[in-house]
Amino acid sequence: MKVLFLSPHYPEEMQGFTRGLAEVGAEVYAVGDVPEGQLPAHVRRHLSGYIQAPILEEGRALADLLPIAERLGVDRIECLWEPCVLLAASLRERLGIPGMSRDTVMGFRDKTLMKQRLRAAGLRVPRFARVESASECFEAAEAIGYPVVIKPISGAGSADTYRIDSARGMEKVLRHLGHLDEANLEEFIEGDEFTYDTVSIDGEPRYESVSRYYPKPMEGRHNEWISPAQLTYADPYAQPEIAGGIALGRQVLKALGMGTGFTHMEWFRKPDGEVVFGEIAARAPGGKLVDAMNYASDFDIFREWARAACWRSFEGAPKRRYHVAAVFKRALGRGRIKGVVGLDALRRRCGPGLLACELTPLGEPRRDWLNTLIGDGYVMLRHPDLGEALAMMWQAVTDLKLYAG
Repeated sequence: MKVLFLSPHYPEEMQGFTRGLAEVGAEVYAVGDVPEGQLPAHVRRHLSGYIQAPILEEGRALADLLPIAERLGVDRIECLWEPCVLLAASLRERLGIPGMSRDTVMGFRDKTLMKQRLRAAGLRVPRFARVESASECFEAAEAIGYPVVIKPISGAGSADTYRIDSARGMEKVLRHLGHLDEANLEEFIEGDEFTYDTVSIDGEPRYESVSRYYPKPMEGRHNEWISPAQLTYADPYAQPEIAGGIALGRQVLKALGMGTGFTHMEWFRKPDGEVVFGEIAARAPGGKLVDAMNYASDFDIFREWARAACWRSFEGAPKRRYHVAAVFKRALGRGRIKGVVGLDALRRRCGPGLLACELTPLGEPRRDWLNTLIGDGYVMLRHPDLGEALAMMWQAVTDLKLYAG
């Protein structure tokens, strides 16, 4: 089994998927936009070959990679990084290699198209419109009703995503979005926000995971003082309040024609209990959620995704023992990190449940919180009791502090 894998080193979790492919018996031919020497050594040792190509420029990359992939005789072309999933689909189509088509993948990439397809399937999505000018933004907002949310058609995370409460607010936000040719404008959904993450084989979820964001990602994105956090449930089927989101997620996969691979969906639970679709991508989640799945179930989702992609099988036996929280910290002040408080107390509280603690070292410059979810580092915690896991998480949110100056 020869697999052409796009971006084996970035984002960081791709390094685990590269390992997973090699461990299930694949010959991994990786494609990236950096020289091979810049790949970490632990990534290079899992590769059968490496091709440097401009993977963020689809036309040029296709021209470079088509003859190489044909000569290698690759059996699969895989990508789990959002900017390159369409390139992978185009390569598959041109070479006649099994996998989701470009049109299917577009339904997971284009936020307006995905909602059109889901609305046609009778699923609850926010009211929405594709907008290409300021006048269209104002018209759509009036038709939908404020508050609304504006976001890129094909963005990831909460970049360039804003809540807008009035026409005056629209004017202010549009001044920041002049670099976008088009956008998706949609109804603002009041409620809690969750994920629905899956590994599917031929459209059937073989592994499902649900996490909750604290607070909504968009709120955390625009408020520097917030320490964004997320909690991955040990066993999502044991949480009755999220059953509706799991059911919605399964319907979404069917409606969008999901094939084999990872998906990352976000959805809302309103105060009245109604569940509403947010968005979905045909890729693995970022923000340490893949690590959280492994910690929650004491298994290797990197390897199981690879087994599904290569062999259409899933042999992992997730134990679903622990609720896992990740908390991302932002230093207070400007300049270099000069102090950390609350870490010793957190260690005493969590004991072996403190899985990871990676904070910006003393003396290092504070990171730009606007450009990275990780901010000035993170902690990951786990506990078999949901109440205790949440208590540990909130202690990390409120009492763990980094200071810069």
